[in-house]
Amino acid sequence: MNKGYRIAVIPGDGIGPEVVDEAVNVLELLKNIDLTFNLEFEIFEWSSEYYLRHGEIMPKDGLDTLKKYDAILFGAAGDKRVPDEVTIWQLIMPIRKKFNQYINFRPVKLLRGVPSPLADGEDIDFVIIRENAEGEYSNSGGKLYTGTERELAIQNTVITKAGTAKAARFAFEYAKNHGNKTVTSATKSNAILHSMTLWDEAVEAVSKDYPLITLKSYYIDALAAYFVSRPKDFEVVLATNLFGDILSDLGSAVVGGLGLSPSANLNPEGEFPSMFEAVHGSAPDIAGMGIANPIAQIWSAALMVEHLGREDLAKLVVEAIEDVLVKAEVRTPDLGGTSTTREVGAAICGAIKRKWSLVDAVRRSHDD
Repeated sequence: MNKGYRIAVIPGDGIGPEVVDEAVNVLELLKNIDLTFNLEFEIFEWSSEYYLRHGEIMPKDGLDTLKKYDAILFGAAGDKRVPDEVTIWQLIMPIRKKFNQYINFRPVKLLRGVPSPLADGEDIDFVIIRENAEGEYSNSGGKLYTGTERELAIQNTVITKAGTAKAARFAFEYAKNHGNKTVTSATKSNAILHSMTLWDEAVEAVSKDYPLITLKSYYIDALAAYFVSRPKDFEVVLATNLFGDILSDLGSAVVGGLGLSPSANLNPEGEFPSMFEAVHGSAPDIAGMGIANPIAQIWSAALMVEHLGREDLAKLVVEAIEDVLVKAEVRTPDLGGTSTTREVGAAICGAIKRKWSLVDAVRRSHDD
């Protein structure tokens, strides 16, 4: 039996607990059908409710606790009763930064059974690799003369040659290992002279180590338009923290919505645990109604399974999701259906069982 993996589960706010429940159900199923894949879960109720009760959104030793786990499954953060500077900067950002999760990996794939809102929206399948540790989300800056007519704010963008090069190398290695021919870099160096010029130079330097992969560079405004007008042109897109964040949501829109979009915050070296979460937020408008789409969270769990070395099981989950979408009998309201979160999760589990039975039957026939 393979070693067991310890998974820290943080359901978070809003619809987070609802969709995380379904993702954990899928992971429990994988564990039960393949006894070589051993997972142990521990739930951490660190959320806005926790903050309102305790005055902190996670304990002071929270990061030391999480460090002991192999991966983190995260739900959502955001509650109108609690400032974003608490939910984001005292929970999500400390995890990403302390654990050096410098890659945010987001697939943009049009799943079978889902129509794209684009007129020619077929065969869309690329990934966005977002530098996740610095850039525009560095919390560097401040305010002066607060509350007066002279009030001013400075928000610094921090771009380093080393940080950019690490993200670029990850992107080129991914392209190389997946047979991709191009890496597209998002920039704005015509207007943002210092930081984006350094970004361009660092990405260009890394590209020279990959002569078989073409580097394309587009200004962010043009690239956003190309995501809509010709999304099939892209394979691997590399972007800064802010640009990658915006492009990811736009990419989600062209393949059916945020309810279908997973992500991974990766520490590629494995020195610290990586964190897996859906792209969507806490969606307070539908929280507690039981109608949130769990597919993005389940797919994020599949990315975690792949990260733990079981690409076969991750592929099984994504194929099961597509089987449910193609059948079109069970869908949440965001996809035009009337099903509940639990019904979609149960349908995906059912599809996994059916597909596993076929795989297992083929395996036994070969053994005979």
